[in-house]
Amino acid sequence: MVHDGHNLSGLTEKEVGERLERDGYNELPASAKNSFFRILADVLLEPMFIMLLVCGFLYILLGSVADAFMLLGFVVVVIVITLYQEEKTQKALDALRDLSSPRAHVIRDGRQQRIAGREVVRDDIVLLSEGDRVPADAVLLFGEHISVDESLLTGESVPVRKKVSDGNDAALHPGGDDLPFVFSGTLVVKGRGIAKVIRTGADTELGSIGKALGKLVQGDTSLQRETRVIVRNFSILSLILCTLVAIVYSFTRHDWLNGFLAGLTLAMATLPEEFPIVLTVFLALGAWRLSRYQVLTRQIPAIEMLGAATVLCVDKTGTLTENLMTVRGIVTDGVYTPLDGDPASLDEELHEVIEYAILASPPDPFDPMEKAMKRLGERTLGGTDHLHRDWQLVKEYPLSDSILAISHVWKSASGSNYVIASKGAPEAIADLCHFDSVRFSALQEEINLLADRGFRVLGVARAVFPESELPLQVHDYQFEFLGLLGLADPVRDGVKDALRECYSAGIKVKMITGDYPQTARCIGQEIGLDHFDSIITGDELDRMDDESLQDRIAETGIFARVVPHQKLRIVQALKKHGEVVAMTGDGVNDAPALKASDIGIAMGGRGTDVAREAASIVLLDDHFDSIVRAVRMGRRIYDNLKKAMAFIVSVHLPIAGMSLIPVIMHWPLALLPAHILFLELIIDPSCTIVFEMEADEKDIMNRKSRGLDEPLFSRAVFSRAVIQGTCIFLAVLGVYAFMLNHGYSENEARTICFTGIVSGNLGLIFANRSWTKSIFGMLGEPNRALWWVTGGAVFFLAAAAGIPFLQELFRFAPLQWRHMPLVLGLSILCFVIADVVKMKHPRLLIQSFSK
Repeated sequence: MVHDGHNLSGLTEKEVGERLERDGYNELPASAKNSFFRILADVLLEPMFIMLLVCGFLYILLGSVADAFMLLGFVVVVIVITLYQEEKTQKALDALRDLSSPRAHVIRDGRQQRIAGREVVRDDIVLLSEGDRVPADAVLLFGEHISVDESLLTGESVPVRKKVSDGNDAALHPGGDDLPFVFSGTLVVKGRGIAKVIRTGADTELGSIGKALGKLVQGDTSLQRETRVIVRNFSILSLILCTLVAIVYSFTRHDWLNGFLAGLTLAMATLPEEFPIVLTVFLALGAWRLSRYQVLTRQIPAIEMLGAATVLCVDKTGTLTENLMTVRGIVTDGVYTPLDGDPASLDEELHEVIEYAILASPPDPFDPMEKAMKRLGERTLGGTDHLHRDWQLVKEYPLSDSILAISHVWKSASGSNYVIASKGAPEAIADLCHFDSVRFSALQEEINLLADRGFRVLGVARAVFPESELPLQVHDYQFEFLGLLGLADPVRDGVKDALRECYSAGIKVKMITGDYPQTARCIGQEIGLDHFDSIITGDELDRMDDESLQDRIAETGIFARVVPHQKLRIVQALKKHGEVVAMTGDGVNDAPALKASDIGIAMGGRGTDVAREAASIVLLDDHFDSIVRAVRMGRRIYDNLKKAMAFIVSVHLPIAGMSLIPVIMHWPLALLPAHILFLELIIDPSCTIVFEMEADEKDIMNRKSRGLDEPLFSRAVFSRAVIQGTCIFLAVLGVYAFMLNHGYSENEARTICFTGIVSGNLGLIFANRSWTKSIFGMLGEPNRALWWVTGGAVFFLAAAAGIPFLQELFRFAPLQWRHMPLVLGLSILCFVIADVVKMKHPRLLIQSFSK
């Protein structure tokens, strides 16, 4: 079987087997999975987790099994999260593999066969028709007005026209009209044809996305790295101090047992187990809070990056726009009529344009633009005589290389003449209407009325022909020009407001699309995009070296006509420029860039499985303004995390100091292991639940994004924490020394000292809820966890000081009235110190630490 010089008998079964053995199946290769034990080993060999395991072992030696299990439980949580991340990557590749393997209609051994897409091999002859998913990259040998939806790969919302290969075509990327190549995973929306497979599996355009996705490795976030360093440094400091205390106590008092007890007490007071726990709890609860705003967190560390985002890369089709073509304007007799929203009716002079555009389309259209015309006609012409469901289609003049227009010949039920409707490129319609140069020049001005708005432009014409033998050439009809249609993909509701909030939050927005520059520019102008008139196209991007791209990328608002690997390059260039990049998208073409970005944000409703699996965050409702809510939540989480971490440092200073100084000064031990465990009951829920529940600061969305290199413990934050903790420690130490030197017993001094430390803890909680308001200013702000923790601490403190059994366990003395002035005075002093240091610190105290 030969057609136009091509042998269409197809491959033999033997040839198919040879190609399968040589090239493999037409699917993406599965990446090697890490075993459970390999992942477990990687986690346990992290220095941070080695420290935590040592802490857990020390707690077991001390008999504190609950604390030991808490630390070991945290290790289990991290293992589960790591296993989840490995599974997420595998799902993304699996989803891409499923998409790339549709059913295929091929010719083999001279017979048509329906086979699984994964069995297609190179040189197979594939039959394509409307509605088919292309099974592999192929070149067209024969075709009748074929159009293909390549938005999966390019992001371009309008199908592209295909032509038959002349045998001299070089392989090209998808996108653009009149190319002879069809690509794996794309959808035939019009026409039929025969193609020869040239690439399968991982060698296809779709396969290149899968390979890029599998090779991408996401590094730790800055917060994870910083937390690891903090834990390491505190662990080393803790081990040094506890060893020093044990040695000093033992040599100065010749009591090794109590020396070991003093060392372990200090170790318990300074071991940094709260830091990784706080990070995990904050991010996990943050993910839960985001889910209430229809934002699904697939990669928990991305939450803390949300607050640091400086650039948002936006895919136009389906993200900024609805991904639904609509008729936006009509031009008749040189007059432009906008069609904003969903008009219920049209002026009479516009009826014929829509009527004949529908007649020039299939009765059940598949093409997005033809669907838009039909929707408009059914909505606006339903009660008129301009819809002709009873007419009979007699002949079709298809789209061709010489005439870029489609014409349908209709026979009405009552009329005696044929009615011909034609639509297509305005220049082709002008040719059919035999325009002279003057009329053609006027048509160009009419075209510009629509093209300048970024619309796709189609011309519409009609003709009448008496009942006789129809001409072979469509040019033989006497067409009358009716008007022009402008079609576009409308902007989503809420996009403009969301962009304004992004700009107020210091977040730059860049549009990345496969669509044409003029269309992208008009969308950018409509939504208020910064630098919408500064555009880099895909061809320009290919000609740029990395240095040139770095020079222009900051002031470029739109990247147009880009392909998947270019999106990935843009994201990587922005990251090299020092930006924290959030990338939104919904198509397969977005997946590598989603995974490479700091925050990948996929559309959950309209997005593909590949995009959702590769992203770290999914917008379940597809609302663009959900991104802004997610950024606000990310900033709130980071703010509160900073407060919690500062609280941990502050609260441990009095505990560590009161464990160390009595040893050096030859005083009785102020704190024993039981006291440390009691204090942990306050510290742990405070630094997790209490601070996590705090509402965001009022100016949180009016700040510039924090820098990528901005540490969690900046000099200001760390010095504030140290000054607060040191001042409370000095107040407690002064009272303890006063009591020991003025006739109070050891147990009495310990009781008052412990009460002061508990009060200091509570004072630090109340003071650090906000760094801009006083304790009294924050009392009206709700936080249920705060009052539960405060009430619990006061209750158990009263029980420990008042119940004889607990008094003996804690080495306390019964409280008497003569103790009350010291108890109340020290408690009030601790609250005042925490608040005054916080309020005065930024202007006065920090200056000495910054010099």
